[in-house]
Amino acid sequence: MFKWLLLFAGAGLFYLWIKGKKQAALDAENPFKPNKNKPEKVSSPEVMVQCQCCKVHLPQSEAVIFENRFYCSKEHLQSLGSKGWVGDAHWRISPNQDARPENTQPDLVVIHHISLPPAEFRNKPSSHHIVDFFQNKLDSNSHPYFAEIAGQKVSSHFLITRTGELIQFVSTQDRAWHAGASSFLGREKCNDFSIGIELEGDGDTPFEASQYLVLANLIQKLASMYPLLQFAGHSDIAPDRKTDPGIFFDWKKFQKETAISGEKLPFGLSPR
Repeated sequence: MFKWLLLFAGAGLFYLWIKGKKQAALDAENPFKPNKNKPEKVSSPEVMVQCQCCKVHLPQSEAVIFENRFYCSKEHLQSLGSKGWVGDAHWRISPNQDARPENTQPDLVVIHHISLPPAEFRNKPSSHHIVDFFQNKLDSNSHPYFAEIAGQKVSSHFLITRTGELIQFVSTQDRAWHAGASSFLGREKCNDFSIGIELEGDGDTPFEASQYLVLANLIQKLASMYPLLQFAGHSDIAPDRKTDPGIFFDWKKFQKETAISGEKLPFGLSPR
């Protein structure tokens, strides 16, 4: 009985071997031909994007993305681009701007404070009102104070909120309307040659450590493009009208964290 089983098994294996050889011969005589009627799968080309800073083109999958803008590296994301925009700032473009006088580069930074409504940040986040104000979108009916400033056309280049958020409204190459009637060391119309930075605050409250940190980082970027910058408060250039950034702005801390030379702080380091 066992011999018969071996015989049948051997016969089966022999049959499969013969069948395999015949199939191989047929395949050699009739190689596979693709069906011309069946559409071939075509891979989609990689979407190309442009770095907002250096304008180089790169695949979108390799780009650093911030607010639907593309950058080729974190370094370019965190830099001040040739068009005067900081990559990692939130861009909220203000209509309250125009061109600087011909052949004029900024050589002054003016530091301000602002709070809308006044001191509201102490109770709840309110920086969105400042953004609305600079974009002429402030609802004058939502707060009594807003009715007082309705119709004003104001902007600054930058705002640093209490939480350390950096918002940019105007390119540093253009003129923001932040200084008003002003004079810096005998030079009138400071808007023409200055960059305005607003710190969210009210003049009666110390500024946050995060605000100084973001401010120092911003100054570093600005100074790399505009090496002749000097620094002043709004009260320094408009002493009869303004008191900001106020006595709680720490000029010594500002100088220490920015490593600015004392020569670039013509009004000194004392609170004022």
